[in-house]
Amino acid sequence: MNYSRIALAAVTATVFDACYGFLVYGTLLSSHFERYPAVYRNAETGAAFLPLMFGGLFIAIIVVSIMYATGYAGGSGVAEGVRFGLLLGTFASFAFAGVNYAVLNIGRQLAVMVAAAAFVEWLLIGVIIGLVYKGVPKRAVQSI
Repeated sequence: MNYSRIALAAVTATVFDACYGFLVYGTLLSSHFERYPAVYRNAETGAAFLPLMFGGLFIAIIVVSIMYATGYAGGSGVAEGVRFGLLLGTFASFAFAGVNYAVLNIGRQLAVMVAAAAFVEWLLIGVIIGLVYKGVPKRAVQSI
C-alpha cells in the first residue's frame, strides 16, 4: 500500500466531489431541497457548515481510498476504479438515500434524485481513486 498515492487519490477525489456537489446538489437539485425548509438548511445558513462537510468528506474519501488500495485486484486503474465505484455508488444510494427517505420528511421524487446523484457521485469517486492510485497488482507483489 502506497500512502502518498492514497493521499493524492483522496485529495483529487475530494476536489472532484466539491465540484460535483456544487453542480449537482448546490445548483441542479437546490430548488428541490428548498421545498423542505424544515429539513434542509438554506444556502446562507448552510455555508457556515461547509468546513465540517468538506472535512467529513475528506476523511470518508481517505477511508475509501485505503479500502481501494487494500482490495486492489490488479488490472487497469480505470477498470478497477469502475468496479470499486459501482460498489461505492450502490452502497451510498441504499445506505444513505434510502435511509434518508425513510426517516426524513421528503418526497419520493427528491429521494430518487438524491439516490441517483449519490450513485453517480461515488461511482466517479471510485474511478478517480482507481486512476490516481494505480496500485501494483497483487500477483506482482506475491511473486517477489
